[in-house]
Parts: sequence; structure tokens; C-alpha cells
Amino acid sequence: MRDIAVFSGSAHPELAAEVCAHLGVPLSPTRVSRFANDCLEVQLQANCRERDVFVIQPLVTPVQEHLVELLMMCDAARGASAGRITVVMPHYSYARSDKKDMPRISLGGRLVADLLVAAGASRVLAMTLHSPQVHGFFSVPVDHLHALRELAAHFRQYDLSRTTVVSPDLGNAKEAAAFARLIGAQVAAGAKQRFADDRVSISAVIGDVTGRDVIVLDDEIAKGSTVLELLERLRELGPRSIRVACTHGLFAAGALKRLTEQPDVLEIVCTNTVPVPVEEHTEKLRILSIAPALAEAVRRIHNGESVSALFDAPQSE
Repeated sequence: MRDIAVFSGSAHPELAAEVCAHLGVPLSPTRVSRFANDCLEVQLQANCRERDVFVIQPLVTPVQEHLVELLMMCDAARGASAGRITVVMPHYSYARSDKKDMPRISLGGRLVADLLVAAGASRVLAMTLHSPQVHGFFSVPVDHLHALRELAAHFRQYDLSRTTVVSPDLGNAKEAAAFARLIGAQVAAGAKQRFADDRVSISAVIGDVTGRDVIVLDDEIAKGSTVLELLERLRELGPRSIRVACTHGLFAAGALKRLTEQPDVLEIVCTNTVPVPVEEHTEKLRILSIAPALAEAVRRIHNGESVSALFDAPQSE
């Protein structure tokens, strides 16, 4: 079996270091510099020849900078004769650009997938893509993980006998139903219509939430407009308690502060797929680590084992 080499871009080096700690391998150094004309230059500072190379980089703000950095890391590894290049992308922000819902718009999710393959990616390891069809945008193998087991392990500390998992929209209802099965809860969903990136309307909640402990589950929280709108509808129905959970806690434009200020929101739970600035942390925020899951997936990919088997057994607590 060829040797393994793990590199990190500048988007989330703390997560990469944690993944390497679980793997028991060193994080290989990367040098990112900038020319006077503002162009990036990337150098992988460890041998790649015939090695199994993993490049860890979520696409987070500034997304375009981190994307170009990732493309150049793949190109550098390919140019250094890497045996195989796996892009470990805990958050694929362009996954939201997955459909032509207006005339003359680009399918950014497919375009960026093509760019990654053109740059040398042999396979992709992703976490909770915005929609399942994005998997098909890639012309190389994709291992698509989710964080439902980590979230379920956290919520099992509570009494779940009167719990309903609420998806903000029907598009995320399947994931919410899978999470509800994991914790033995009921499921409900909001009827959402989006008018703009930060303007949504939820006309109703389909399912039983009155007098119940509600867990609002979404794949990501950016500006938080959808969750805040859903909270308004839920309050009209009288739930007993409300907690909010997501995989990707982007919390843009003061979203975490706005959610924290909601008096009936007891807890906000996310994972560390993306970095959450220390100054954003509040007493209501819980950040769960997905590094063990990513590390195990990397190990299985390297050893040629099944990655889907990760979801066959319950998460140990």
C-alpha cells in the first residue's frame, strides 16, 4: 500500500490537524504566498511521488481565494507525481448552485466540480452536500458523509420521548426524517418559499409540534433567515422547547447573534466542518467535531475499505 500524505489549505488548518491526530500521521506543510500582482503561489513542502495524497480544504469565506488555493494544491500534487489525490472538502459552498431555476444562470456546483477534476482530483470526500444531486456533478468517485450520527449522539443526552425534528423546508425533509429515526423522534417540515438569498417565507409547518420538544435541523445556517422565519411559525403552534442544529455553522452577517438572542432557543448545535470565530462563541453554542469521522473515512479510502459501512453501525457515545 502506498504511503499517505495529508496537506491542508489555509481555510481550516485546525480541522486538518485534528484529522491527522486521529490518523496518527503528521500534517505535511504547505506554503501559500502571493506575488506582487496578487496571484497566489502554492508549494507542497513534502514528497508526493506515488503517495496517497489527501488535501483538506472547506470552501469558506473568502470562498474564491480558498477555491483557487485548493485547485493549485491539487495541481501541485499532480505535478509532483502523486499516486492519487483525494480532495477532502468538509463544506462545498458551491453545492447551493445546483439547478437552473432562472434563465441564464451558471451551475456553479457543476463548474467547480469540473475545475477540481481538471486540476487533478482523483476522488472527493464531502460532508453533507446541500442536495444529493450535487454528488452527480463530479466525474470522479465521491464519498458523501453526513454528521447525523454526531448530532444524534449529542441529543441523546436529553429526554427525547416528546421530540419532533423539524426541517425548515421539504428539500431537507429526507435528512430530517433520517435524523428523527436515529433518535426515535417524530418529524415535521416547513412549507418554504424563497424570494431572495436572505428573504424567505414559511406559510405552515406540516407535522405535530404543539407541546413538543422541537429540534430544528438544517444542513447549513448562513444568514439564518430561514431558521428565524421558521421560529416565528413554530411559536404560533406552541412547542415546549426549541433547539437548533446544523452541520455547517457558517453564521454570516451576525446570524449567530440573532439566533442567540431568541429567548426560546435553548441551544444551537453545529459541527466544525467550517471554522467558527472565537468571538462568535456564545453560551448557547455547541460545536461537535467531525474530525474522527473524516479521519476514519480517509483511513478507509487509503486502505481500500468501504466508506458507506461507516453508517451501518450506531455512533458510539
